[in-house]
Amino acid sequence: MKTERAELENAPAAFAEKRRGLISEIEAAEANRRTAADALAAAETAMAETDRAARASLEALSSAREACARAEERMEGAKRRVEDIGREIHDILEVEPQGVAALAEIDPNAELPPVAETEAELEKLRRDRERLGAVNLRAEEELREVEAQHTSLTTERDDLVEAIRKLRLGIQSLNREARERLLTSFEVVNGHFKRLFAELFGGGEAALHLIESDDPLEAGLEIIAKPPGKKPQSLSLLSGGEQALTALALIFAVFLTNPSPICVLDEVDAPLDDHNVERFCDLLHEMTGSTETRFIIITHNPITMARMNRLFGVTMAERGVSQLVSVNLENAVKILDQNVA
Repeated sequence: MKTERAELENAPAAFAEKRRGLISEIEAAEANRRTAADALAAAETAMAETDRAARASLEALSSAREACARAEERMEGAKRRVEDIGREIHDILEVEPQGVAALAEIDPNAELPPVAETEAELEKLRRDRERLGAVNLRAEEELREVEAQHTSLTTERDDLVEAIRKLRLGIQSLNREARERLLTSFEVVNGHFKRLFAELFGGGEAALHLIESDDPLEAGLEIIAKPPGKKPQSLSLLSGGEQALTALALIFAVFLTNPSPICVLDEVDAPLDDHNVERFCDLLHEMTGSTETRFIIITHNPITMARMNRLFGVTMAERGVSQLVSVNLENAVKILDQNVA
């Protein structure tokens, strides 16, 4: 193309030189026209052909110039595109275009992968990037906040784990001590219960048993009673009076083990016959002598009321008007003895 361009550029000058020669020849031919008519005709024909060749050369020159201009424009566009691609590579990959191959781990001497495969992989990576969403500019700051929160939570978790460990050790120690105390108290209560049962029934045997578990803290309690003349059986198989006496024996056994200042018994003698009421009153008298507990008995049984130290009752002297009455039986007996004497 350069050679043709050089030739085309030199052609006008050559053509001009030829034209001048032809003009000189025409002038000479005109001077010799009369003598060289045939030469003139040939010269005119040659001149016409030369003109046609000149016009063709001019047209070719014009086309060459247009092609050169288009080529230069394409070259400038390619340069701008290369520059744009270079800037895009620098903005996205933060490397110069010469370092893209090294960044992509491509050997300059190796054969490049197929373009379609590379474009498909690039499109897949772009979709993956779009799914990731926008870049969080506070990610580093949020990471520090999350790490600080994680550190705080980890510390709190460790503290909680240590507290749980100490609590479990404390619970185990308390359970161990509770088992020891429970078994000790159980043996004491069981001993009192056996003795009081025999006193209330005038004989027989009874015992407390821990059931359903080897752990005293989770075990249930079973009462086995054997009134005089009967087989050992559970509390539910006894009669109402026998159940009441057995329950009283258990209550008083607990009071002997750990006495309280006051004990209220509500109608506990209701299921008992007169003979067992006397036994209950004897046991109650023994309890008041061996403990400092004050027993308050709610009853309608005259035998029980006669054995008490003081009576409290409610009377209605007038209709609709209740009045509390208190009688000290010990003082009343002393007054009666003095009157008899």
